[in-house]
Amino acid sequence: MPNAKTHQRGNVLREVSYARSERARDALVISPRCELMCMTYGQFSLVDALSAILQQTGPAAVSVATWTAAEADLTRAEQFLREGAVTSLRFLVDRSFETRQPSYCAALRRLFGDTAIRTTRSHAKFATIRNAGWDLAVRTSMNLNHNPRLENIEVSDDPGFADFVDSVFDEVWRGQPPGVFNGELPALRAQAGLRAGVARPR
Repeated sequence: MPNAKTHQRGNVLREVSYARSERARDALVISPRCELMCMTYGQFSLVDALSAILQQTGPAAVSVATWTAAEADLTRAEQFLREGAVTSLRFLVDRSFETRQPSYCAALRRLFGDTAIRTTRSHAKFATIRNAGWDLAVRTSMNLNHNPRLENIEVSDDPGFADFVDSVFDEVWRGQPPGVFNGELPALRAQAGLRAGVARPR
C-alpha cells in the first residue's frame, strides 16, 4: 500500500467534552469551523450522531465508513433519505460484512442498492456530511449500531479535511464496480496540500 496521507490543519482550538447526556444532540453542538471531540460511554451510536448533526446542518450529502451496522440502524439511515435530511448516501464497509452478517448485509443492499455500497479491508469508522454551508469530517470509534462501550467521536468543519476524507470514498468507488463484496485496499493517490507520512505534533 502507498504511504499514508495526512491532512494537517494549523492553529485550531479543539473543544473536548465528555457526553453526560443520553442524547447526541446535546453532546454534538457544531459551529462554523468547529473542531470538537467527545468521549462517550455508548450513550449514542454513529447513526444517532448523524441524526443530531443533520438537524443542525440541514439536508446534506453523507458518506459513511463502518465495520458493521444492524438492520434497525440501516432502516433509520434510509429514513433520513426518504425524509430529505440526506440528499445522497453511500456506505463503505469491510469486505467481510456479507459473510459475517449476511442478514444485515442483505438489508443494506435492499435499502440502498449496490450502487451506494462498496467494500474494502477495513476496520475504520469515518464520515463526511456536506452541503453549501458545511464541510464536516467525522472520525469515530463508533459503528453505525449501538454499542455500550467507551467510544469517541470527532467532528471538524474543514473543506480541505472533508475533501481528504471523501477522497478515500472516491478512490474506492472509482476502482470497484457495484455488487463486488471482496474489495481490496484502495491505492490512495496524493493530493495537493497533503504530504506522505504521519503528522508530527508541533
